Amino acid sequence: MNATERTGLGTIFAQEEELKIRAPQVVAERRDAGLEGLVGNLDAVIINTEVDRLVPAVYELLRYTGLDCREAFFDERGQSYVLSVAGSPSVIVRSRTAGANPFLPFNAGRESGALPATRLETFVFSTPDIQEYVRIQKARGVRFQTDQPTESTHWSYIQTTPSAFTGNALGFIEWHGKDQSYAPDDATHSKSDLLKPDLPHLGTIFELDHAATRVRAQDRNAAILEFLRLTNYHYDFAVYVKSLNSITSVARRGKTDYAMVFTSGITPYTSDEASGPTEKFIQNYGTRVHHIAFRTEQIEKTVAALKDDGQDFLLELVGSPAEGLKQIFSEPSKNTLLVTEYIHRYGDFDGFFTQSNVEKLTAATGRQ
Repeated sequence: MNATERTGLGTIFAQEEELKIRAPQVVAERRDAGLEGLVGNLDAVIINTEVDRLVPAVYELLRYTGLDCREAFFDERGQSYVLSVAGSPSVIVRSRTAGANPFLPFNAGRESGALPATRLETFVFSTPDIQEYVRIQKARGVRFQTDQPTESTHWSYIQTTPSAFTGNALGFIEWHGKDQSYAPDDATHSKSDLLKPDLPHLGTIFELDHAATRVRAQDRNAAILEFLRLTNYHYDFAVYVKSLNSITSVARRGKTDYAMVFTSGITPYTSDEASGPTEKFIQNYGTRVHHIAFRTEQIEKTVAALKDDGQDFLLELVGSPAEGLKQIFSEPSKNTLLVTEYIHRYGDFDGFFTQSNVEKLTAATGRQ
C-alpha cells in the first residue's frame, strides 16, 4: 500500500467515524427542538430549464418514464408542468421567466455554463404544520428565501436558500384540504398539448425511488448533516469505491420511502485524471443532482423497449436477480442535464444498493 492509498483509507475512517457520531446527535437535537413529525415524505421535486427547452424536457419525461401530465399553468414567475404517477412524488418542470435566480452561482461548471438556468433545484417535503416548522428552524438559524410561507388556496409553502454544499434547496408544503393544485392563486391554467406516448412498457415504470446529488469530498459530511437537520431522515450507510475515489451515502426516512443519496469523492479534487469520475463531474457541472431513479419491473424488457424508442444509456444493465437488483443509467438529458436511472429490486431485497453495482455505475459517469 502506497502513501496515497494510506491517506485515502485514513480519510475514509475519519469521515465515517465523525458521521456516525454526529448523525445521531443531529437527530437528537432536532427531536429536542420539537421537529420530529414536522417533516413527512417527499412531495415533489422542482426542475428548472431554459425557456426554449421546457417543452422538450417535459416530453422527454413523458416518453421515458411512467410520469403523466397532471397540471400545466403560467404565473408571474414562469411556466410549469406538473407530472405524476401513482404513489410517487410529483415532478414539477418549469422555466423561470421573471425574478432573481438564486441557483445561478451553482450552475457555472465547465459543461453546464451554457445552460445557466438548468438544474433540479428543489426537493419539496410535506409538513403538517408549516408555521411551527418555520418558527423552530428560524430560531435554529435556518435561512429561507422568504420571511414567511407563501399562501395559496391549496397550500402554504416555503423553501430554504440553496445549500452551500449541494446547491439544492429544500421546500416545505402544507396542503389545505383534499383538492391539491400546485398552481398559485394568480396562475392561469392551460391545457397541455403534450400527450404521453401510448407505449405498454411505460406502465412498468413506477415511482421516484431516489435522487443522487454530487458533492465535494470535503463537504460530504456537512451536506448529509445539513439534510438531517432539515428533515426527519437519518443516515443509513455508505458504499466506498476506493479505486474511483468515490463514496455513495444514503439517507432514509423509512425502508419504503424515497431515499436521498449523496455521492462525493473520498479525497478532494486535484485533477481530472487523479480524482475520479465523481469529482470530475463536479468540475464539469457543479454540485448538483446527477440522477433521478425510478423503480421498474421487468427491467430487461423495459430497457429493451426504451432503447427501441431512442433512449440511450451510459452502460448495459448491471446486477442480477441473485444479487437482489438490477440498475442502469441513461445518457444525460440535453434539456435537464439529468441522468435517469431505472432500478428493479427483486423479491424481499433490502440492501438498497450493492457494492458491485455502485462501482460500475460510478465508473459509467466518467463517460458523460
